Amino acid sequence: MTLSPPRDFAAAALAAIVAFTLSSLPAQAKVFSPDSFTLDNGMQVVVVSNHRAPVVTHMVWYRAGAMDEAPGRTGAAHLLEHLMFKGTEANPDGVFSQIVARNGGRENAFTSQDFTGYFQSVAADRLELMMELEADRMTNLVLSQEDIDTEREVVREERRSRIGNEPGSRLNEQATAAFYMNHPYGNPVIGWDHEIQALTRDDLMDFYRSWYAPNNAILVVVGDVTVDQVRPLAEKYYGAVPARDLPGRIEWREPPAAAAQRMTLADPQVRQPSWSRRYRAPGYVYGESEHAYPLEVLADILGGGTTSRIYRSLVVEQKIAAGAGAWYDPTSRGPTSFGFYGTPLPGGDLDPVEAAIDAEIEKLLRDGVSEDEVQRSIARLQAEAIYARDSLRAPAQVMGGSLVVGMSVEDIEAWPERIGAVTAEAVNAAARAVLSGDASMTTLLLPKDANDKEGDG
Repeated sequence: MTLSPPRDFAAAALAAIVAFTLSSLPAQAKVFSPDSFTLDNGMQVVVVSNHRAPVVTHMVWYRAGAMDEAPGRTGAAHLLEHLMFKGTEANPDGVFSQIVARNGGRENAFTSQDFTGYFQSVAADRLELMMELEADRMTNLVLSQEDIDTEREVVREERRSRIGNEPGSRLNEQATAAFYMNHPYGNPVIGWDHEIQALTRDDLMDFYRSWYAPNNAILVVVGDVTVDQVRPLAEKYYGAVPARDLPGRIEWREPPAAAAQRMTLADPQVRQPSWSRRYRAPGYVYGESEHAYPLEVLADILGGGTTSRIYRSLVVEQKIAAGAGAWYDPTSRGPTSFGFYGTPLPGGDLDPVEAAIDAEIEKLLRDGVSEDEVQRSIARLQAEAIYARDSLRAPAQVMGGSLVVGMSVEDIEAWPERIGAVTAEAVNAAARAVLSGDASMTTLLLPKDANDKEGDG
């Protein structure tokens, strides 16, 4: 069971896979050529056939993540993800996982702000068994207080090890909480510790009964199957689960930012200082979405590898940084971010790194990007083929991760055409829209002498 990493890290796992996989396909090509249908109870089913090996990946995605938790109940989505492996009356006490292992399969799960997902990778002839198991726990979960108390401590230890003992993660958590003034994205996916401790069985069952329903779920099957094989199985198992009335969703909106923010954390564990800055940005389905595709190109021009503007300037030419770049994550239900990062050479400090990135941003806003840069970036993105269709995980992650935030199959399949149509004018307009204002958060992670008694700033 895994917890999705913080949204604003450059390597945010799922969003990076989605953006990078899509960006790796030729401009006129379709992406996955999936088959899609919807069951009578509202569950969407997507099938991507890949007959290279007799295996399948079976994924169920719920449109329910940390942002859907009740106020004061942070951590409910992630703790419930852990508890989904405890069992049902038909398959109690971890029998689900035992069956998967006994049939030579692999399984896992993940929670993010936007969704929760569960998957198994198995031999193709075990697909029906996986559907039977997953459909059972969609509606028949049994939670004992003992299981809740045990998994609560597992989650709290996970929080201590991944956040409490990691200065960079602590800084990111604090910065994210301040960056989002009104949106639940400001809360950590894993939850605040005092609220994790306070979660009750009723809290968890309320979340489960509210959001775990077929009409709030997407099934993605990738591998050695056809849609004609998947459809009757999906109808037999998932189609038998009744739809449920879903709660109304709050349309969270961020107020305009009135001031740029700055946050510093100094810690004896830090060996190498680092600097980052994030700007509030629109995505594929949130805000001024017309800027999403141009911002993808802009992120590549500024920070996409060793030939990018920022890396070339700070690392190659000025020789003041060991690493530097930019990131952008357009795949989310709510507001997202466009960011920059830099790490000085060993023994160096952050001031020259920050000044140099500031200079690159000022140059961008003053002079813009050229059409030649845009076309080179598009060609570079399209040339970075990672053979997505040959993978059994990447298509399932891309399809599910995109659909669950509100995109359509048509949106995913049109990605090559849309990114290929980006112009310099559109990139420059997107840069001005996102980078000109005060909606930014700058963070500095610094070493600290163990004998220094001063608090963090």
